[in-house]
Order: sequence, then structure tokens, then C-alpha cells
Amino acid sequence: MASIETPDQTAGQDVHASIPHDFRLESGQRLTATQVVGRLHGSDGPLVVVAGGISSGRFATRWWPSVVKAGGPVDLNRVRVLAFDLLPGRDEPGVTITTGDQARLLALLLDALGEPRIDAFVGASYGGCIGLAFAALFPERIGQLAVISAAHCAHPAATAVRGVQRRLLAFARDCGREAEGVALARQLAMTTYRTADEFGLRFGPTAPADAGEAYPVCDYLIAKGAAYAEATSADRWISLSDSLDRHSVEPRAVRCPLTVIGFASDTLVPIADSRELAARVPNLRRLIEAPSIFGHDAFLKERELIGRALHDVLSPLTALQTREIAA
Repeated sequence: MASIETPDQTAGQDVHASIPHDFRLESGQRLTATQVVGRLHGSDGPLVVVAGGISSGRFATRWWPSVVKAGGPVDLNRVRVLAFDLLPGRDEPGVTITTGDQARLLALLLDALGEPRIDAFVGASYGGCIGLAFAALFPERIGQLAVISAAHCAHPAATAVRGVQRRLLAFARDCGREAEGVALARQLAMTTYRTADEFGLRFGPTAPADAGEAYPVCDYLIAKGAAYAEATSADRWISLSDSLDRHSVEPRAVRCPLTVIGFASDTLVPIADSRELAARVPNLRRLIEAPSIFGHDAFLKERELIGRALHDVLSPLTALQTREIAA
């Protein structure tokens, strides 16, 4: 049975579901966590699950404030929104975990809440991968799915960069300099989240006085890394990064109506992969391709485009709700 913390109309309410003792990951390993923790907004309306990148979690109004808000594309006045923390947690040992495992953990949370079915799943980046896995594993439990900057499998070029990050994280951890390793891995990650065009517009060619000192673009990356150093552990990042590279869903198994949104500048999820996903699923609702100087981070930065697309996805749900109320 789910437990629910003190309700808060602005921030939502935390919900908890126990993980059964016999719950095993696809790898055969066990999680040390005993609960799945989510955050639920609203008490009426269609249920929409929202999930994001590996840095996201149950506080969707914080990591995606342009989307998940009252009057926003995912309108807290018209739908119920459920977001959840990815496992393993920051202070837990690393494990080999798949997007299918994350989908099964979400199903536990839904079971505990007494929700047999969600009306829609909106997933971006890693969250989109979880959404695809959920749709494939639980086709009877999902109404429709929208994935942004996510595809049915990892691209080898993305795996190559993430592999370097994981080795960097492990090296720093084993040397007793974990926070520095997390900061450096974050700096490397930022170079793949954004584009050369954006860096060209933001930073000039000014050189520092001496070799080894930071250039302006390096100052930006160093600041981003420092801000992230305490946000995660090396083991957790290694687990979730590896999970991205293990991700593989057969498109034909995703039978719910699917909207795919991809960006031509995304080097982690090339637009060709979004096209392939769209071409192979049996119930494509729409493929949206767009340019952006923001690359993989376009799902966070291209607010107008994402807003219009998600409004189109979710408006039939709220229109149906309005008609039912009127009747």
C-alpha cells in the first residue's frame, strides 16, 4: 500500500511504495533501496507520468518548470502528474539496471497507488527510454506516449562518450577523489548536451595567459561541474549511464499511440534514430523534427516548440475530461 506524505497544493505530495523482497533486476542483482518514491500533483483528472534525464527525479516542477506547471503544457490544473526518483539512489551501491527495471519499479508505485493505467507518459532523454520500456512491458497500462530526445536503443557514438565518463568516474572514486571525478565527468557531459554552434555564439577565442589555464568556455564547464559535484555519486552515475547504453526496446512492441520529438543537432540521440523509431512503431501519432542550437538539451531549452507539441499530445485527454464533466 502506498504511503502519502503531507499534501501541498503547490509542491505536490510524496508517495512511497515498498519494493518486494524478491524483486530482482534483469541482471539478477538486488537493490538496497526498500521503496520507490514518487511525487503526485493533483487529485482529479487524467494521470500523466513525467520522467526526464538521469539528473531528474520526482520534483518535476523543479527540473522541468517550463512544462510541468499550472497552465503549462503539462497543466497541473487539468491533469494529475506523477514523477518518480530513479534508482539506485545517491547513497546506494551501484547496480546493473535497465530501463525495463525502472519501468517495473514505476509499475510498483502505480500498483501501490491503485492506478491500473496511466493516461499518458511524457519522457525526455532517459525518461523517454523508460517510457518506451514501460509501453513495451505493460501495453495494457498506458494510453499514449510522447518521447523527446530518446530512441529505442543507444547510438554507439553516445556510448563511446559515456564510456569515457564511466572510466573517469571509477578512476576518481578509486583514487579517493570522487567529487572531482563527478565534476570532470559533468564537464565532459556538458560538451555532448549542447552544440558547437551554441558554444560559438557564447564564447570567444580569448586565450588565457599561460598554458593549462582555463579558456572562457572552460570556465563555463568548470562552473557546471562544480555545481554538480555533490548532486550524485560516482556509483549512481555509472549505473544510470550504463543503463542508457543497455537500453534496447523493440519498436514493434510499443503499441500505444506514440509521438516522437527529435532535434537535428542532437549528437547523443541522432535524428536518424528518432526517424527509425517512428518508422517501426505500429501506432505512430506524429514525428516532430526540429533544428536547435541546444542539441540534446533542446527538450529543456526549446520551450515554445516543446510546449506546442505536448499541448497537442495532452489536449485530447483534457477535452475528454471536460466533455465528461459537462455530461
